[in-house]
Amino acid sequence: MDKKYLYWLFPILWMGIIFYSSATPYEQQDMKPFLGESVNLEFLEPLADEVRFTYNESIVSIETHGVEGIVEFFIRKGAHVFVFFILTLLFKLAFDKTTEMRFQNQVLFSFLLTAAYAIMDEIHQGFTPNRTAYMGDVFLDSMGSLIAVVLLIIIRKINWSK
Repeated sequence: MDKKYLYWLFPILWMGIIFYSSATPYEQQDMKPFLGESVNLEFLEPLADEVRFTYNESIVSIETHGVEGIVEFFIRKGAHVFVFFILTLLFKLAFDKTTEMRFQNQVLFSFLLTAAYAIMDEIHQGFTPNRTAYMGDVFLDSMGSLIAVVLLIIIRKINWSK
């Protein structure tokens, strides 16, 4: 076997980490106790008091979640963006090292594979106790992927202009 195909281990391992996380019940991932005990978030109360929106048919506010809950919400949603941003970069690296595909096709297929995995991940998460599948999270995952694609295009344009 050609060693260059080992580059595919990176996205595969990363997908395994995502799969493991999605298979973990919410109670084992709950950050609110840690945040409440370890971090003084009182300074955020005036700002968090203004936060109120609906996500997945639930109100997110200081009244419904507390400051720790709002901070946890944004950490968790930021993790969606970050994790799928990284997955897109890993797919792009694997395509770059193992195929003769043009750059445009590499980023397109990296985005499409990441979006497809985001959909499968949400479906999988729907079978995990106390977790729900939500298309809004697929949107966040895809936004992370899109940010990676835009960054790759910007870097390529910068390198071409040198």
